[in-house]
Amino acid sequence: MSEPLRRAIADLGYETPSPIQAQALPILLDDPTDFIGLAATGTGKTAAFGIPMLERIDPTRRVIQGLILCPTRELAIQVCGQINLFGKHKGIKAVPVYGGASYGDQIHGLRSGATVIVGTPGRLCDHMDRGTIKLDQLEILVLDEADEMISMGFKDDLEKILDASPSESCNIWLFSATMSREVRKVADEYLENPAHVQINRTEMLSGTVEQLYYMTKESNKPEVLCKLIDAAEDFYGLIFCQTKSLVTELTQYLQDRGYRVDCLHGDKDQNQRDRTMKSFRDRKVSVLVCTDVASRGLDVKDLTHVINYSLPRELDNYVHRIGRTARSGKAGLAMSLVTPSHRGILGRLEKMTNSKIREAKIPGRKEIGTKKVSALLSKFREQNEFKKALELMDLAWVEAISEMSGDEIVARFLTMSFPEVFVDRPLHPLPEQNPKGEARVVVRTREGHKTPRGDGHKYRDHSAHHPRGSHGGKPKRDGGWKSGKPGRKHY
Repeated sequence: MSEPLRRAIADLGYETPSPIQAQALPILLDDPTDFIGLAATGTGKTAAFGIPMLERIDPTRRVIQGLILCPTRELAIQVCGQINLFGKHKGIKAVPVYGGASYGDQIHGLRSGATVIVGTPGRLCDHMDRGTIKLDQLEILVLDEADEMISMGFKDDLEKILDASPSESCNIWLFSATMSREVRKVADEYLENPAHVQINRTEMLSGTVEQLYYMTKESNKPEVLCKLIDAAEDFYGLIFCQTKSLVTELTQYLQDRGYRVDCLHGDKDQNQRDRTMKSFRDRKVSVLVCTDVASRGLDVKDLTHVINYSLPRELDNYVHRIGRTARSGKAGLAMSLVTPSHRGILGRLEKMTNSKIREAKIPGRKEIGTKKVSALLSKFREQNEFKKALELMDLAWVEAISEMSGDEIVARFLTMSFPEVFVDRPLHPLPEQNPKGEARVVVRTREGHKTPRGDGHKYRDHSAHHPRGSHGGKPKRDGGWKSGKPGRKHY
């Protein structure tokens, strides 16, 4: 590598390459070639293609030489930020191009002499139609998360971009978690004698992530989820649901229960998503409920938990999900809520990842209460201004506590501090109707909290094919989803 890139890598503190980096970098830093790299999200693919791309970019030529396509806005923003960190000593700054943002700002960046573009397929095609992006001098085209772009319905846009790239001088680097039939068709048509690197799923998983599952009924999942969050000493994590309707319902349920929670799904515009992610990174929000598609590209440090409220339809997504915790050698927990009818999925996941998913016991109220009360003791001892509180206690307070023992006084304040532990909240299943007219179970607590319904979806393995529109809607140009036919489930 050149000295500017070595400096950038040193600035970032990189010392040991990940498996995909160790195998891809020697190939991509060598003679120009087309390339296929199979590895999961969170395995370091950005450095694997970003470093060799920047080595070939000539910053003195003010034309588009490198293009990176991503399935979602969040991933495009993340990748663009990484490229800028790698290229800072070489004077290269990538321009992000994605839906939900101003065309004017993007056109200004493009006209200032952009050499690298990172964007989503829909918005890139829009710029091509407007004539604000020309690919006639492109040297490297990267398809990041190619399987997701195709499954989201961007195959036509991808082919339009590939057709506009100079076939003789442009190398195509395809990175994907899986090699579905559609991804294979694109590779066979557009890549010429590509080099191959495939990272085994066992290499994708961190050795410091502990995988657990909890058996429960679908109607009990919301309450079990609350117990898992309450039992954690300092929960900071992601909760994955299969559909955006379930994401919305579960988020509302948790908010009603007093948790600091927000959500990500395809119906949020870019400003809403940016505000949500800022709150989550600043830890004003400690729980983020999301779908697989909306969470692509999330790069948040020090996540303690990943919870699969719904097991993923595409089993490869299990690796993507739990790979977001236990990074950089830190410990993390991956928990799955499993209904009896889906227990067989666990064996397939264990076989796929060559790892053990251990059954765990749902924590009880006494266990949760003991942890919370113990955690409060140190703060209780640290209170030095209690005499000021004594001065504010009037005769009514004095008379009230005079009839109580010290233990009773403390116990009453603990009950006030943790009502969710000490106040009974019986669950009452109530039948309701879903949009199709089928009865479904909704659970309400005494306080009237409404629990979300389950998905009842079927599961497919990683080789399953997504026909365009199988999610019940058409893809938006910004990486989200338009509404489809009533009654279908949407990402």
